Amino acid sequence: MEYRKYGQSYYVRMDRGDEIISSLLSLCEKEGIRSATFSGIGGCDQAEIQTFIPEAGAFETKAFSGMLELVSLNGNVVSDGDGALYHHTHALFAYREDGAHKQAGGHLKSTRVLYTAEIELRPVTGGAILRKADPETGTGFWHFCD
Repeated sequence: MEYRKYGQSYYVRMDRGDEIISSLLSLCEKEGIRSATFSGIGGCDQAEIQTFIPEAGAFETKAFSGMLELVSLNGNVVSDGDGALYHHTHALFAYREDGAHKQAGGHLKSTRVLYTAEIELRPVTGGAILRKADPETGTGFWHFCD
């Protein structure tokens, strides 16, 4: 992974073998970023995509492998009151299976770069967004701090 800060944004290039989510969280930790949004594109070879099942109160996970074109990556990073970082990321992948073009998307648990990924990370300025636990779903939502 290599990145540069231009203006208020970080421009991140990830390379073969980089895991996108953990790399973004490490960058935020290193740069002292406690809340941000990000978007990107790229090519991956492994991904775990989740769908939240409300009746079960849990995520269903499906693993994908092979050439996965990362068509869209959108997410955010927030911290809790103790400073731990959390991500909420959605992704859409295009791939070929049995000669047909297919897509898969949802909540992204993890993905590994095959060739490259290009991501813009935009830290929140002028305030902070923290993570507020939601006991009903067992997940976390945005909590605004000025």
